[in-house]
Amino acid sequence: CLIRIMKLMPSLRQKNRYVVFEIVADKEFSVLEVELEVVRILKDFFGQLGLSKASPLFLKEKFSSGKQRFVVKVNNKHVDELKAALTLSKSIKSTPVIIKSIITSGTLKKASLQLN
Repeated sequence: CLIRIMKLMPSLRQKNRYVVFEIVADKEFSVLEVELEVVRILKDFFGQLGLSKASPLFLKEKFSSGKQRFVVKVNNKHVDELKAALTLSKSIKSTPVIIKSIITSGTLKKASLQLN
């Protein structure tokens, strides 16, 4: 049986956005601590159905420990909900924090420029 792999046309593909966030706090956090908190916040805010529609993805390799910035990839229709969810976060590991969005981009390269 010959299986033919078909590519999706660009108009049918899911369009993504990359949102860069910065953590303002008295202490620095590790990538694991930030990832766990982001996943918890998004699960609480979106719920199971919303998570599957928005398909957010925390990009570990794009975490800047010096500036405490990170990138989340999300469906382009759910960018505002992602920003709302993360800005509502009050603490990480019982340390008060403010999470603010820096930039939203359609390409990872442009978003990565904000990490340095």
